[in-house]
Amino acid sequence: MNSINEVTIIDYGVGNLLSVQRGLEHCGAKVRLTSDPQVILKSQRVVLPGVGAFPNAMSALEKLNLISVIQELAKTGKPLLAICLGMQLLLEQSEEFGLNFGLGIIPGRVLPIPDRTTQGDLQKIPHIGWSELEVAHNRSNWHGTVLQENSYADSAYFVHSYMALVTDPKDQIAHVNYGGHEISAVISRGYVTGCQFHPEKSGEVGLKILRRFINQ
Repeated sequence: MNSINEVTIIDYGVGNLLSVQRGLEHCGAKVRLTSDPQVILKSQRVVLPGVGAFPNAMSALEKLNLISVIQELAKTGKPLLAICLGMQLLLEQSEEFGLNFGLGIIPGRVLPIPDRTTQGDLQKIPHIGWSELEVAHNRSNWHGTVLQENSYADSAYFVHSYMALVTDPKDQIAHVNYGGHEISAVISRGYVTGCQFHPEKSGEVGLKILRRFINQ
């Protein structure tokens, strides 16, 4: 796989790999699924998917000796896209089922989504459904990010009970409003990007993101 549009999906037993694979292939990528550290490190671009609980995912990565591999990959300048739980794994710590350490690639913590709105009303947890993407306060646009081809107020599909809180506002690319709370939707540092939502389940909005990632 020497094509410029090759993508490797990290297969560590956590996440809906098939839907991510189909989404990438629909956008013209040549996709490979693997848990082989050497293959991952040699890949042109990599996707870290994830569905489920934070500690289970980190345990799965540890058993496959992939934690240091992903950390090393993040230093190479190769595009890395983390999806849903995968995005949360990029941070330093999570409070899901106790305090757990993450990959530490992007400084920050993973916290539970508040079960009340900012007005004090009960709100549904998990956050499920379509939410409108908003430009992060520290930015004027999405130029140079995976959202570059998207329009302001595009909506993406979310399914999650925990949210990422980055330490440095510059790492925040987009957020959504849920009950008055601003929840990280896209974070990025260097060539590492995380999407809290599922681009592969977000129709044309998500496909634009995957195409942009493939062509980085």
